[in-house]
Amino acid sequence: MNHLKTYMLLAGLTALFMAAGFMIGGATGMLVALVFAIGLNAFSYWNADKIVLKTYGAVEVDETHPDRRIRDYAIEVHAMADKAGLPRPRVCVMENDQPNAFATGRDPQHAAVAATTGLLAMLDRDEIAGVMAHELAHVKNRDTLTMTVTATIAGAISGLANFAFFFGGSRDEDRPGGMIGAIAIAILAPIAAMLVQMAISRSREYEADRVGAQIGGDPAALARALQKIEAYARGGAVNHEAERNPATAHMFIINPLNGSGADNLFSTHPATHNRVEALLALGVGQGTRARRVGTAVPVSTPRRTGPWS
Repeated sequence: MNHLKTYMLLAGLTALFMAAGFMIGGATGMLVALVFAIGLNAFSYWNADKIVLKTYGAVEVDETHPDRRIRDYAIEVHAMADKAGLPRPRVCVMENDQPNAFATGRDPQHAAVAATTGLLAMLDRDEIAGVMAHELAHVKNRDTLTMTVTATIAGAISGLANFAFFFGGSRDEDRPGGMIGAIAIAILAPIAAMLVQMAISRSREYEADRVGAQIGGDPAALARALQKIEAYARGGAVNHEAERNPATAHMFIINPLNGSGADNLFSTHPATHNRVEALLALGVGQGTRARRVGTAVPVSTPRRTGPWS
């Protein structure tokens, strides 16, 4: 059912793209937009993961890396992938002080996971494993293609809506909507695309938390990590690449733009406290990483440790 909902929302994004094309050039513009949307989907399928990794300066690492923390991170990801029956993904690191992570790739055979240097410096090994288990869950659930395509189409809708504003209301009175229609599509299309994007993200994050807790074996560690990441994001660590590319915000484990905690239409992610409660409800610790967690971890002033402090 979740996948059906996701496909319907993606269809909605495509329809929005076609609507913007209609406002620019009528039926012909809508047809051109449809062809362009198909091309975007094809391009995203083959290349969007590479573009996202390049956008964030993600560098591939492995178990031979000279830095112990990065080496342990790569070893842990591959061990969990083996445990989950997944092909080993490319493991990448992004030079960024904000703790965060995402997964991308068109399928499990072509997947990549990426963590920021801030995440590797701030979290302990169990918490890092919890976060990366969540990202592997996205790979296992085949969310990565959907989330990457969504980012591409949502960004294109915003660009096309701006184009509609400047060129859709030309002197050609036969053009649908005229200037009023162009203004409407310029304002409403990006908002509608954002809402669809958020709905897709929220519907997949809870499931990735649940499956990630199974892969990592410690729901409590993931819960602690989510609390710490959000606290640091709220504390002012800016992800400049994400600010320049807001259409990719939903790909991260915690909103990289503002660390929003409100579980509403304007949140790219579910409320962190709701996610934590759901994780703790799965059971207190599992497997070799079990440790008791009763209340939220005090994280108002995160301590920076490790090689990037």
